[in-house]
Amino acid sequence: MVLEQWLESPYNQYFCGETFFQHDFPCHPTSLVKWRKLLGEEGCEWLLTQTIQAGLKLKVIKPASLKRVVVDTTVQEKNITFPTDAKLYNKARQQLTQIAKEQNITLRQTYDKACHEPMPKIECYGHAKQYKRMRKAIKQVKGFLGRVLRDIDRQVKRQGLALTQKQEDTLNQAYRLLKQTRQSKNKLYSLHEPNVDCISKGKAHKRYEFGVKASIAVTAKESFIVGARSYPGNPYDEHTLKDQLQQVETLIGRKPETCFVDRGYKGSGVEDIKVLIAGQKRGVPKKEKNWMGRRNSVEPIIGHLKSDGKLRRCYLKGI
Repeated sequence: MVLEQWLESPYNQYFCGETFFQHDFPCHPTSLVKWRKLLGEEGCEWLLTQTIQAGLKLKVIKPASLKRVVVDTTVQEKNITFPTDAKLYNKARQQLTQIAKEQNITLRQTYDKACHEPMPKIECYGHAKQYKRMRKAIKQVKGFLGRVLRDIDRQVKRQGLALTQKQEDTLNQAYRLLKQTRQSKNKLYSLHEPNVDCISKGKAHKRYEFGVKASIAVTAKESFIVGARSYPGNPYDEHTLKDQLQQVETLIGRKPETCFVDRGYKGSGVEDIKVLIAGQKRGVPKKEKNWMGRRNSVEPIIGHLKSDGKLRRCYLKGI
């Protein structure tokens, strides 16, 4: 994606030092992937440190602004479709039939034609609020997955076939799909991204988001980003604050004096930094009362990161 933008934009090429417009990639796309893996999390934090130092040098931010920071969390979604049971069952069944072809296993039935009829109807039943018919069709597709899985498992043990690690993971995911229920924890929401978390942030237009929780820290005055971390496993906001402030201290080289947060950070356990929660009346110093309204300044920064910074979805594989 970066190279495609570089190829179509003369501004990006001029910024990178080109004199004439280029019509070919400057490097192979996989070289960026290898560079990103070598860079790692520490390298990304080093780049953010250089950005902060450049902001101080250019006087975009003042050293006194580093005393007060605003912290908030958001969700960076993975590049997956909205997970439904029927789609996951059908996709897992298709992957199992592919394993059977690779291992020259003759299945009693692949159920490709059998799934061709109920799959489109499931969405129609749900839209028409005919939930009894919908659940019956989903149960039928789930049964097809179980039959194919048991058939492959029997023949692998009978013939003594050696499966690859990828094929073993596919079988384990199919077993995990069949066992999980509505109340199960650590559910499987995607077959190609099994580490996706379901995060509810209370949004009216989007009740659930599937990805990873991310924490952003900005200065209270200029809203300059001084910290960014991801937290797999969907922890509570209050449990991420101490770690986020420690990263801010590492990047800016000093400990912030005051941190402004929303009400999701109650009981954070941070003692060496003054944590002021939105709507708090007691224990607020007089000089900090005027800064309480700056808590909301982090919200548009998160919006710009997602829309302008291309961070709405994570297209990278893994955690």
